[in-house]
Amino acid sequence: MLLIFCMGVAAGAAIGWFFWWTARREITRLDEQRQLLAQEKTIVFDFVHNMVEAIGEGVNRQELFERVVHAAILSTGALSACIFERDGDQLRGVAVEGLFPPHRPLPESAKLRITTRTKFLEQVLKSEVFMVGEGLVGMVARTGKGILIEDALDDPRVIRHDDPALQVRSVIVVPILFREKNIGVLAIVNPSDGGPFGETDFSLATSLAEQAGLAIHNLDLLAYQIEKNKLDSDLGLANEIQSMLLPREFPAVPGLQMGSAYQPAQKVGGDLYDVFEIDANRVGVAIADVSGKGIPASLLMAICQSNLRHFARHVDSPARVLSELNEVMFTEMRPDMFVTLIYAVIDAAAGTLTFARGGHELPILVQAGADGAVHAGFLECEGMALGMVPNEIFDTVVQDRTVPFARGDVLALYTDGITEVANSDGVEFGNGRLADVARTLRGRDAPEIVQGILDRLALFAGAARRVDDITLLVVKHV
Repeated sequence: MLLIFCMGVAAGAAIGWFFWWTARREITRLDEQRQLLAQEKTIVFDFVHNMVEAIGEGVNRQELFERVVHAAILSTGALSACIFERDGDQLRGVAVEGLFPPHRPLPESAKLRITTRTKFLEQVLKSEVFMVGEGLVGMVARTGKGILIEDALDDPRVIRHDDPALQVRSVIVVPILFREKNIGVLAIVNPSDGGPFGETDFSLATSLAEQAGLAIHNLDLLAYQIEKNKLDSDLGLANEIQSMLLPREFPAVPGLQMGSAYQPAQKVGGDLYDVFEIDANRVGVAIADVSGKGIPASLLMAICQSNLRHFARHVDSPARVLSELNEVMFTEMRPDMFVTLIYAVIDAAAGTLTFARGGHELPILVQAGADGAVHAGFLECEGMALGMVPNEIFDTVVQDRTVPFARGDVLALYTDGITEVANSDGVEFGNGRLADVARTLRGRDAPEIVQGILDRLALFAGAARRVDDITLLVVKHV
């Protein structure tokens, strides 16, 4: 009995020791995992801090890629690493450190270049383009999932090179993502201690790639914001210059009232209007619409205005002025751009209006008929847009037309930004509605007629979005 009791005590002690040893080993393992996790967090934190500093220092995209590669090598103890940037369905090496093995076998001529091997391999990687889905890097780019190959010597997916220095023993390939968008791929090769990469290294590389994706996105966002601010500043300056080109006040010609409105759809527009004195009784008025929007259109508008005033001072015929203007614009304009324009000379003393039309919207003339009723009609006149054809063709079409411009008459010049304004049902304001509004407002002063047309236009459009410049010029003989 005593023997059995002793044996039982011994067995119990052995079992207790076994459980103690197992628990102790589990505690040690958990403690090691916590230490590794803390170490990984520290590395990632330092990496993020480094990326933030880099962006704050104003590094460019290439320099940021190089910092990511360097940090990946320091963090994992690898001998080499490379980032492949994705552009559509293609991948290209953009940053490399160490003797990183090329994605494809090297040609025979390259194997002789030993003294400059590192720089040469870097050139190979940066010049080599391969498709998404091709090789390990292409596979990770396509799937968005990282790959860890602990023993790469026997893995058929790994490219083999004759040069022992380019032998791949172990490799980690992870995607650089931001919100599911694949920016590129980070590949890390061969631990410096000669052993394989493990799950801890893979987890660390994945975390670094995630943070790299965020850093690259933030850098791109910052660059975009800087460029946008610069563009906004340039547009603001262009807007100020354009405003200076428009008449700030109208010439004081006895018997004539004038009013205008100019509302560009963007910060700078492609519409133009101008009013200038020719002599004591005559005034030149013009309105134009340049094809396109933004800065190119505004620059073309400035060229058009300066030339218009120059020719108008030396030539009495509006048609001849448009001809001279077309000769200049045809040589200076891009093939896909043109200008529609109306230029008119109003003689208040003679009570006449002489104009020429360069493919622009027909002028509206509001006047009382012989029966005393007020009519609003469109002044027909041949002509074509400026800058489209040489003068040999242009001059055969453009012509002068002279009509009476008596007291009480109203001339309305406008761009298609007014007539093409649509309401919520997609119905356009139209030329007929504009003429009718001008007719009903004939009894008001010129500036009041302009404001009345704009009010009616706003009421018609409601909350519909405006997409074109709005320009209106009204001249009334009083």
